[in-house]
Amino acid sequence: MIDNRVKTNLLKLARGTIESKFIGLSPDLELYTDDIYNEKRGAFVTLHKEGQLRGCIGYIIAYKSLKETISEMALAAAFRDPRFEPLRREELSQIDIEISVLSEMIPIENASEIVIGRDGLLIEHFYGHGVLLPQVATEYGWDVKTYLKQLCFKAGLSAEAWKDKEARLFRFTAEVFGEKD
Repeated sequence: MIDNRVKTNLLKLARGTIESKFIGLSPDLELYTDDIYNEKRGAFVTLHKEGQLRGCIGYIIAYKSLKETISEMALAAAFRDPRFEPLRREELSQIDIEISVLSEMIPIENASEIVIGRDGLLIEHFYGHGVLLPQVATEYGWDVKTYLKQLCFKAGLSAEAWKDKEARLFRFTAEVFGEKD
């Protein structure tokens, strides 16, 4: 579990990184010295504006330290999510930031293992891959079959591709926290 002080600091880091980009500076990652900030963790940064998605990008796998991941993904969500135009400076005060820190990936042998609200999903397939965070199924009120179908669509696959022998399914949990909490 991530304590509230660390959650607050990670949210400040995400917002500060975006703010720094607008004024041409880099965030000072050296301020984050506790061990947890240096753990390699997968994480996503999500931006909402007026309750609507405005950007969301992350690392599923732990490539970098948590502080580096949050900083990089904040910039990516704000300026490089291909679904949206880059964030404009005047929008910064209108966005809410949410962070999802991921657990390790757990292979799924049977769809009955999936728990809505607990599990995020990852599909790896020869023809595509995709990920949905745990909160997505809850937000949309999906059951497990709909969740799997939507995961396949996100990966650019057919609705039943999760059943293919070539498909590899994984589940993961996430600690989700945001500025609105």
